[in-house]
Amino acid sequence: MTAVGLCGSDLHWFSEGGIGDAQLTNPLVLGHEMAGVVVGGPRDGHRVAIDPAWPCGHCEDCVRGNRNLCRAIRFAGHSVDDGGLRELMAWPDHLLHPVPDSLTDADAAMLEPLGVALHAHDLARPRLAQHVAVIGCGPIGLCLVQLARAGGAAQVIAIEPVPHRRDAAAAMGADLVLDPADPDVEATILAATGGRGVEVAWEAAGTDDAVALATVAAAPGAQVILAGIPGEDTTSFPASIARRKGLTFKVSRRMKEMYPRATSLVERGTVDVRSVVTHTYGLDDVAEAFRVADSRAGLKVVVTPNA
Repeated sequence: MTAVGLCGSDLHWFSEGGIGDAQLTNPLVLGHEMAGVVVGGPRDGHRVAIDPAWPCGHCEDCVRGNRNLCRAIRFAGHSVDDGGLRELMAWPDHLLHPVPDSLTDADAAMLEPLGVALHAHDLARPRLAQHVAVIGCGPIGLCLVQLARAGGAAQVIAIEPVPHRRDAAAAMGADLVLDPADPDVEATILAATGGRGVEVAWEAAGTDDAVALATVAAAPGAQVILAGIPGEDTTSFPASIARRKGLTFKVSRRMKEMYPRATSLVERGTVDVRSVVTHTYGLDDVAEAFRVADSRAGLKVVVTPNA
């Protein structure tokens, strides 16, 4: 294992012992944003990005192309399947994706959160020259900002409470960056969108406040894509506003076959994942890595097990 990013879901496992109705019953090695080097066999020495999702491949959801919804799926660093925060890991060969020389190990680990963002972007099917918003500018939100910009959005509005993450969103292409604590945030969104609101709002924070703001920011007939993972096993939103606007809510679940596309986006420079990585720790310092990730002191924290 060469690089493992710490995700918000890892923080849930680490601090709460579960995510929603999925609770730990045995000790678990965390880590699912992974890169490594193959040891042995015909691909010996090849650098790879590791898809953490291992679906069954033959259920109805898998056959329909919805591998992310497979109910028999195994997932690295989840439930009973150990993840990547270790020196060596065994994982199926077909889930190992080649990494070009232009990508660093940390870049390769970032392909997983980029793939999650890409799946959330696909769910919305945004049209050219639409106004869109990203609520929550952690690593996945920052990837969504860049994908929306690359996808031809007329205006990308980023909403984030943490100042350095607002700065990052601006640096990565957001046209308008707002603090959700600003009492004029709704009026500012309406003024920037001609009084209608945004046609697509991606929520990537995992809080009811963020979902409510996405509902408020959305235009009539718009889509709200829920990509954040809430701390509690519930999500709520202002029903009267959503009903009057006739909003469509979609819940984004991990990703599908995104690694080739994600790799191409990074290799061509369309999406900058390297700037998202702000902290790197060795395996001996993983407790400090989790502390920094939980404090949101930076953006993405990466652990290098074999550094």
